[in-house]
Amino acid sequence: MACANTSWSEENFSCSICLDVFSSPVSTACGHNFCRICITKFWDGQVKYKCPVCNKLFNTRPDLQVNTFLSELAAQIRTTVLVKEQPCVEPAEVPCDVCTGTQQKAVKSCLMCFTSYCQTQLGKTVTDVPQKIQERKQKIKEIKDTVELSNKDADREIAQGGQVFTALIGCVEKGRDEFNQTVKEKLKSTVKRAEDLIKELEQEIEDLTNRSSEVKRLSHTEDHLHFLQTFRSLKDPPPTRDWTTVEVRPPSYVGTLRRSLDQLEETLNMEMKKLRDAELKWVQQYEVDVTLDPDTAHPKLILSEDGKQVHDGGEEKELPDNPKRFTEYTSVLTRQSFSSGRFYFEVQVKDKTALWLGLARESIDRKGETEGTPETGYWTLYYDNDELVFSDNPSVDLPLRAELQKVGVFVDYDEGLVSFYDVEARVHIYSATGCTFTEPLYPILDPGDHEEGRNSAPLIISPVNQTD
Repeated sequence: MACANTSWSEENFSCSICLDVFSSPVSTACGHNFCRICITKFWDGQVKYKCPVCNKLFNTRPDLQVNTFLSELAAQIRTTVLVKEQPCVEPAEVPCDVCTGTQQKAVKSCLMCFTSYCQTQLGKTVTDVPQKIQERKQKIKEIKDTVELSNKDADREIAQGGQVFTALIGCVEKGRDEFNQTVKEKLKSTVKRAEDLIKELEQEIEDLTNRSSEVKRLSHTEDHLHFLQTFRSLKDPPPTRDWTTVEVRPPSYVGTLRRSLDQLEETLNMEMKKLRDAELKWVQQYEVDVTLDPDTAHPKLILSEDGKQVHDGGEEKELPDNPKRFTEYTSVLTRQSFSSGRFYFEVQVKDKTALWLGLARESIDRKGETEGTPETGYWTLYYDNDELVFSDNPSVDLPLRAELQKVGVFVDYDEGLVSFYDVEARVHIYSATGCTFTEPLYPILDPGDHEEGRNSAPLIISPVNQTD
């Protein structure tokens, strides 16, 4: 039996949108080909018209030209596929159970599972096994390399952390010693004053005692002349201090400990600033380039041509029905999603009075008013009139040190971590830990309603600007 064969590849005659052999193929001005219905539906959901392959933008919706030559080739490919699907074996021969498409004659059969193999599959198995072994050896090497790198990272972190804690412990001990020294010096000063006063009092007591003894002795003398001469000098007592106003008070330590702790706090803040800078620089290295997806944008939203900005236009546009589009919340997702590893992006929120941003899983409800919490697939910050919360049940109120300018979002998919940062203040805002991610995650932005001139500023996906 003759077997149909062709050197053409079906992939070369497949639409890049539906991934099937072309049906009524048409060409764009940039030279790419698509099924007419595929490209038409694709452009129906676009704000700007661009080629799905090269992203070339067109100012107006292009006129599509039928590609006659490609239509004929696609028809031949379909015919060839139908022929290839017929078994290529004689009636008395056993077909291969592994072949896809054209079935070849089997040359070996398994007596246990009764599966038959042709020569080409047998050969592929012989070739595939060493390749699979090599791939698994390579994977083992990758895992070992990762473990080795993890050990080095852990050693470095322990060393750096040890230096920080040693410095902090030294700072605490220094503060304690300075505090103790201050208290002791105050006590020493008080004791010295008390001892000096006691000596002065004892001296006056001694002088008065001697005077009293002299007066008593003189009062018993029989020598009147001596009495008169001596008494004149004893009549006026020597000058003494008025001790009624003199007192020794215990030293005051009010503010002593506070001042020591203030110094310690200043040092800690300096160390914390260094750590915050280091942490932010570390997460910023995982920056990803994301753009907003107009197919998901609520009809009130207006997106910039480059897909980096979004704001509330105030009125709903007439747009095609799209299952991906938000219809209740004024939200929009990015085109890009993430299913593993780490990623980071920044959003400028300057001059906003209300906003909502963070992460959402792929299967979220885009048509209803489902509360946006981790349980329903959202990990987001909500900001409204100087109130900042992490949307959860119950919500988590967060401190707001200053007006937000730019928010950074970091995700470690495998670790189940979502962290938010105030980029300008270089401060960690909040982290959701222990999250369970089982679906692709999309960055989500919601600029909030335009309130009569207020909150009209856009949310802007910004490139990371690392500073030393």
